[in-house]
Amino acid sequence: MNQSHHREVVIVGGGLAGGAAAALLAQAGKRALLFEREAGPSHKICGEFVSEEAQQYLARVGLDLAPLGGHAISRLRLVRGGQMAETPLPFRGLGLSRCVLDHALLEHAARCGADIRRGCEARILKSESGARVHVDGEEWGPEALLLATGKHDVRDLRRHLVKPPEDLIGFKTYFKLNQAQTKALRGSVEVIVFSHGYAGLQLVEEERANLCLLTDRAQFQQSGSTWEGLLHDLAHTSEHLRQRLYGATPLLDRPLAIYRVPYGFVHAPLPGDAQNMYRLGDQVAVIPSFSGDGMAIALHSAALAAQSYLCGSGSREYHRRIRTDVAAQVARASALYRFGRSAPGQRMLIPIARAWPKGLRLAAAFTRVPPAAVMRVMG
Repeated sequence: MNQSHHREVVIVGGGLAGGAAAALLAQAGKRALLFEREAGPSHKICGEFVSEEAQQYLARVGLDLAPLGGHAISRLRLVRGGQMAETPLPFRGLGLSRCVLDHALLEHAARCGADIRRGCEARILKSESGARVHVDGEEWGPEALLLATGKHDVRDLRRHLVKPPEDLIGFKTYFKLNQAQTKALRGSVEVIVFSHGYAGLQLVEEERANLCLLTDRAQFQQSGSTWEGLLHDLAHTSEHLRQRLYGATPLLDRPLAIYRVPYGFVHAPLPGDAQNMYRLGDQVAVIPSFSGDGMAIALHSAALAAQSYLCGSGSREYHRRIRTDVAAQVARASALYRFGRSAPGQRMLIPIARAWPKGLRLAAAFTRVPPAAVMRVMG
């Protein structure tokens, strides 16, 4: 028989959204309990570019990023074939691995007073009295349950998608580039576009290169359904990528992979939703990484959920507000993503970026959380 407990707030998932919410609620004097599946620091599939907005949210939480050793980024390069366009960023971004950032955020939340329990597989059940959490023979009936489990669906709490996800596969790994290529990449984030997808390349702490890429399953199968085959084919498609990876040393035994990410999803409250459950991060909105800032949206959702719970407005009002704040941004990012994946769009990307460099920054602004929404939760 499960032993039953009561807790004001239970958070399932220890990524950016979960860690930030735990810290904010603990700082407000609430008894926040967080369950994280991984027993220790772990890698996540993420481009790991910390934007100005994300840095602001983390500062609001009280996390000092300086000791974490992130790589300063001030330029954006867009590459297709032999063409390239470059523009300065209107802010200083950071390349910082999620392994380091998420762990630091959970440690910070624990110092704030949150109860962080790692290595715990949580099961969530809905009932007439609201969602409850089962972990290792214990049952928790919280006033508020914050679901922050990332891109993967939770059993019995699947996201309601308007259309099925595209047949896409995402990969993420690290390389130690040779000295010349490290120097060439330093201070920049590069988006490399190819016919079946795109890749992001940038340095993180200790000047490790993060390579994140998205391709369709057909291309993966044509490459022999192996990471080595795919990387070989892409390097022959892109001279730029081939140069960057020449003489590079892989730093992971195998890349992380994810299949059929539901880009474009924004949660709409349904009558059957548990009234005490708040969806955070990728559980509430999944913005295409090509043009969106999923890390800032995750942190915004954490701040907004904490604010909604503390002021007593409830989960339905929270979901209405987060949808108002990010739905248009997700739609714009999705349109840019579709344009960037189409053959005509790809042919136009570099000429447009060269003729109108401010257009890249304008596109970024239209896909970010609106400043007014940011100010409402910053307090």
